[in-house]
Amino acid sequence: MVRKLRSLDWFDSREYYSFARRSTLRAQGLTRAATEGKPVIGICNTASDLNPCNRHLTQVSEAVKRGVWGGGGFPCEFPVISLGEMFLKPSAMLYRNLMSMDVEEMIRANPLDAVVLLGGCDKTIPALLMGAASANIPAIVVPGGPMLSGTFRGKTLGSGTDGRKHFDLYRSGKLDEEDMQELECSIARSPGHCMVMGTASSMALVAESLGMTLPGAAAWPAVDARRNAIAEQSGTHAVRMATHGPTPSEVLTRPAFENAITALMAAGASTNAVVHLLAIAGRLGVPLTLDDFEFISSKSPLLADLKPHGQYLMEDFAYAGGAETLLKYLLPLLNTDALTITGQPLAKQLATHNTHEQQVIRSLNDPLSPDGGIKVLRGNLSPNGALIKTSAASEHLLVTRGRAIVFESKDEMLEKVNDESFQVAEDQVLILRNAGPHGGPGFPEWGQIPMPKSLMVRGVTDVVRMSDARMSGTSYGTVVLHISPEAAVGGPLAIVQNDDIVSLNVHERAINLELSQDTISQRLASLPPRTPAYTRGYGSLFLKHVEQAHLGCDFDFLKHNR
Repeated sequence: MVRKLRSLDWFDSREYYSFARRSTLRAQGLTRAATEGKPVIGICNTASDLNPCNRHLTQVSEAVKRGVWGGGGFPCEFPVISLGEMFLKPSAMLYRNLMSMDVEEMIRANPLDAVVLLGGCDKTIPALLMGAASANIPAIVVPGGPMLSGTFRGKTLGSGTDGRKHFDLYRSGKLDEEDMQELECSIARSPGHCMVMGTASSMALVAESLGMTLPGAAAWPAVDARRNAIAEQSGTHAVRMATHGPTPSEVLTRPAFENAITALMAAGASTNAVVHLLAIAGRLGVPLTLDDFEFISSKSPLLADLKPHGQYLMEDFAYAGGAETLLKYLLPLLNTDALTITGQPLAKQLATHNTHEQQVIRSLNDPLSPDGGIKVLRGNLSPNGALIKTSAASEHLLVTRGRAIVFESKDEMLEKVNDESFQVAEDQVLILRNAGPHGGPGFPEWGQIPMPKSLMVRGVTDVVRMSDARMSGTSYGTVVLHISPEAAVGGPLAIVQNDDIVSLNVHERAINLELSQDTISQRLASLPPRTPAYTRGYGSLFLKHVEQAHLGCDFDFLKHNR
């Protein structure tokens, strides 16, 4: 069915302002032939000098415009808030919901018949999808793509993952300032987001697995010519979508979310993607819980040999066939009739993709691990759930019982772990609290507590770490995250004391504080009231309305209520 162009309500009505709007187009030097009767295609661009991962999207946008003009549409680029992990404090996550509101309102308020969403760094693609889902106007995602692989003294490195490893070498005195300056120039050497299976790569994979991109869009490096070719094709396809759809609500169905979770687990992707998928689903009223992630993880083998858990980088993933090859290998586990933005079901879309022999993406018959890389934990320490990325954890620590060392803040934690006199036993459990949505505030990526210096000099590379924070998708280690409810709203993590016994049993999906329920209740009842971090502006709005990690950390008033 051909859809009426919604832009006609702006430009072709009987009111005076339709004339005024058309005259405004002429003021830009555009003729009637260039614009009249053509679908208006918005290009929602997150390029920003304050977000180096997305800076190149200015050029990607030009490719989209070529595609829109070539397809018979009229392109209109517009900016929205851009969220980069490198510069924003305390966390880009604090502003994800704000960006999603910006995206939603700009799409809805303007004469757009379809929109192309340009994103890259971690929170931009989730916010774009959340806003587009709420606006529910035909939309297509063009991910910005990863950087080229880093190189340092003959070794191939991935930003984030190998950066942390080398920074630990620096902390322990094995690298000096000159080494680190050389590393600075070697590990990140092109535009684009982190080139490991971190959060940005995970969300690009999620966007393609959900059916919201053209095939092959997720993995090509930012500087690869095929990135701009896909951008141009996406612009052309957006013109068709303006009159033929589908809309986000027609693509982002329960089967599509199940497909995305399956791909997420098979890739050993970021735990942050769990929070984002929950939020996107919430915008559409699609029922999705942590139990769904646990169930799908149990039957989704780990296939992608990518850092931080494996050995290859996103450039290798792209050359191995990218998301298309991963999804084709996963077809027996997928909802193959799920609709994509191409207007075709997933199975038909993948039918023409040819796989080839490579080492990066395993088949179902030869997985790296029989189940997915993310597990959901529950117990008296996290009644609403917590996550652990087992694909990046140490096997010998998955069942642990140890005395707690508690940090009340990030500053306290950093001061102690960098003090060689701060002694920690290998079987102790490091706990950081007050780092969740309220506590951070903003749910920052503080969860991968750095290894204490006193342990590193003894050659210990991992201990159990727990927090109500997130961690970067580029991180690794035996790290329990997203403990919910968080300490700042009175969750059980708030009452853990030094030397309390904490137990972790990943095989039984359990995380517990070894205290009686009476003791736990007494401690909870004696917690002092907290002073909010913000009392005005957006921060105050955030604290009043943000939901907990197990619900996706969206604002309660943005959930689907149609």
